[in-house]
Parts: sequence; C-alpha cells; structure tokens
Amino acid sequence: MSDPSPRSRLSLPAAGARTSRPARAAAPAAPSPSRAGGERPPGRFTLRTPAPASPVAPEAALPRGQAPAAPRRAPAAAPRPEGVPGTARLNKRMAELGLCSRREADDWIAQGWVRVNGEVAPMGLQVAPTDRIEVDRAAQGQQERQVTILLNKPMGYVSGQAEDGHTPAVALINPRTHWREDPSRQRFSPPQLRGIAPCGRLDIDSVGLLVLTQDGRVARQLIGEDSEVDKEYLVRVHYGDVATDVQAVFPREQLARLCHGLALDGQPLKPAKVDWQNPEQLRFVLTEGKKRQIRRMCELVGLKVVGLKRIRIGRVVLGNLPVGQWRYLGPNEKF
Repeated sequence: MSDPSPRSRLSLPAAGARTSRPARAAAPAAPSPSRAGGERPPGRFTLRTPAPASPVAPEAALPRGQAPAAPRRAPAAAPRPEGVPGTARLNKRMAELGLCSRREADDWIAQGWVRVNGEVAPMGLQVAPTDRIEVDRAAQGQQERQVTILLNKPMGYVSGQAEDGHTPAVALINPRTHWREDPSRQRFSPPQLRGIAPCGRLDIDSVGLLVLTQDGRVARQLIGEDSEVDKEYLVRVHYGDVATDVQAVFPREQLARLCHGLALDGQPLKPAKVDWQNPEQLRFVLTEGKKRQIRRMCELVGLKVVGLKRIRIGRVVLGNLPVGQWRYLGPNEKF
C-alpha cells in the first residue's frame, strides 16, 4: 500500500459536499483474527496458565456421616491503604505496563484472572513497583480476539455517537463496505462491533483515516494523556477573498505562528509541523487532538479551511483505502 506523495495535490471534497455511497465489496474468507496493537513495555508481570483442578475424593471414601469439605478459595491479597508513597491502584499499574486498559483490568480482576504476589487480587488493590503481577492466559486469549479497524471516513458522518440526526462512522463497518483488497484477509463477524470505539476526533466536515478499536491498549496509545503518536493532515485553505495561490499572499510570520505560538481554550498548543504542499494546500502534523483544532488554528491566522483530510496516524497510512470503506489493522502494523 502506497502513501500519497508529500508534494502531490490530493483531491479534497469541499465543505458541504456529499460523497457517493461506497461500492459493495464482499469480504473474502480468511483465517481467524490476529492480534492488534503495539508492543508491551517491560514490567513485572507474567502470563500464567490456569492450574488443573485438584482431584476430589469420592464421598464413599469419607468416614460415614462426614460431609465433604467445602472447596477452598484462593485468599485475596490484603489491600494496602491508599496514599502510600510509590503505590498505585492495580488497574492503573496494569495500564501503565501496557497489559490492557483500566476497564479491561477491572474486568479481569473481577473474573479472578489477576494475581499479585501469587494471591488472587481484589478490586481496588494498591500495588507497589516491586509487586509481581500475574495475568491468566484466559485474558490473553480474550485480547487476541479484539480487532482494530481503519476506516476512510466520508464527509457527513460523525466520529462518535449519533448526534443531531447525523450517522456515526461505525455504521459503515459491515461486510458490504469491507475493502476487498484488505491484506489481512480477516473475516468480519458481528461480535467485532461490541465495545468498539473511535480513537480520536474527525469532525463531520472532515474525511480520511479514522481508527476504531476494541483494544484498550491501542486506545491508550493513540488518545491517552501521554500519547506522542503524530497525525498528518492535508488542508485546503482560502485567505480572505483569495482562493488560488494562497501561498503567495499569506504572511510567513503567520505560518510560523501555526507551527508554534497559538493557544486554544486558554492553553498553549504543542509545537506542530505546518508547511505548504501546493499554493492552496497546507500539511499539518500534530501530536494532540483538540476539538476542531486545525480549523480553529487557521481561523486565528485568518485562514478558512475548505477541505481537511487525515492521511496518517503514526506509522499507519490511509494509502489506497477507498472512501467509505474499511480494513483491519494488520498483525505486523504498529502505530
């Protein structure tokens, strides 16, 4: 799959334009889903295989009149008080280690899949950096069935929940719109839509790469507070009444402000990379994603955005994925 040439003029739909319905494409038969997401950082954790159940002696072997003993439960680790220096809640620590999201951690803890220092962990346990965290292989199997989907979002769809009568982008995820050239060869199934959520914003008037995932690790990597994954956009602009050769009349000092020096909602923005791709089109590379950030940045320097397309997130590119169609994140792709 090829990435668009940095200096090519990409066709961006003007604001308010409607795209045609995506062509129907049959999803090819494929092997079982493969794992999505990045590598885990090092940490004190172990994947453990459930121990086989201990054999139970038949009741006939017991002395007459003696009832069988109740099964023994593994004792839970004693919770540490909150606020002890160096400790953190177990679900937070598991997320920091890259094992899962906090929500997944709570689910695993509730199912008894997590042990700390050999003991089944209770909900809300505080752990120290030296504590050993063990995760049952049943949890790993659950993660391997989770999917991450890449969609070329058309104009007119909202990224998240339906609002003001507009259709959410997840409505496009179905067998008919699955790209027939998807290199993963993975097959769609309805359970893949359970708990799937967009990773970041792409407003209703914008098009391009949108990531939806069931995997909390991927979500944290892309939209977590400490995320440094960059995102690349192509942006067509007007400057006042000037719609052609905007580059010739737009002040260089204002371009420098787009790169660094602007603030939104009272907060200074992180440095960005902004340069001209052709006389009417800018390229933005950002490491944050505030609501309608690029459009608002452009307004602050007198530019009007008339087309916006996201073409890359980290190392994953939009490439040749048709508008309104989607594919799976491949097993060897990482953001």
